[in-house]
Amino acid sequence: MLRIGLTGGIGAGKSEVSRQLAAHGAVIVDSDVIAREVVAPGTPGLAAVAAEFGPGVLLPDGALDRPALGRIVFADPDRLARLNAVVHPLVRARSAELEAAAGPDAIVVHDVPLLAENGLAPLYDLVVVIDVPDAERLRRLVALRGMAEDEAKARMAAQATREARLAVADLVLDNSGDLARLAARVDELWQQLERRRG
Repeated sequence: MLRIGLTGGIGAGKSEVSRQLAAHGAVIVDSDVIAREVVAPGTPGLAAVAAEFGPGVLLPDGALDRPALGRIVFADPDRLARLNAVVHPLVRARSAELEAAAGPDAIVVHDVPLLAENGLAPLYDLVVVIDVPDAERLRRLVALRGMAEDEAKARMAAQATREARLAVADLVLDNSGDLARLAARVDELWQQLERRRG
C-alpha cells in the first residue's frame, strides 16, 4: 500500500484532484466527507459539538448549522482549536477504518485540508501539495463559491500559509491553470505514484 497525504489551501482544487485520482484507481479517504459524517444527526460527534458550542449551532431539524458554526470558529482561533479537538479524533478513527479496507496493493489518497496545520506529514509515505497563488484562491472562492471576500479571507487566514504547506511537500502539483492542464498534471502524478508503489 502507498499512503498519500493530499493537501492544499481552500480554493486550491483538492476535490477535483481527488476526483481525477479516483478515476485513475486511487482509494480516496476524504477528511471533509468524513468530518461531515462524524457530526451527522444522531452521532456522538454532533452531540459533542452541540455541547461545546451550544444549541445555536443546530438547525431546527437537529442537523449541524455549518454556517453558524463557521462564523464562530473562523473568527476565533481558540474556538476553532476546540472544534478540532472534538472532530479530529473521530475523523482519524474513521480514516483508519477506510484505509484498512483498501487492500495491500492500493494507492490510498488521504485528502486532508489541514495536513500542514496539524503536523500530519509524517503519517504518509508521500505528501502532495496542490499549489495555487493566494490571489487566485481568493478569486475562486468569491467568483465560484459565492463567498463574501471577507469570509474567504478569514477562511484562508485560518489555514496554514502557502509557504508552510510547501514546506511539507514531497511533490507539488500546480493548479493555477485550467482543467485540461490540471488533468495532464494529475496523469503525470499518477504515473509517479504507480512507480513508487512498484
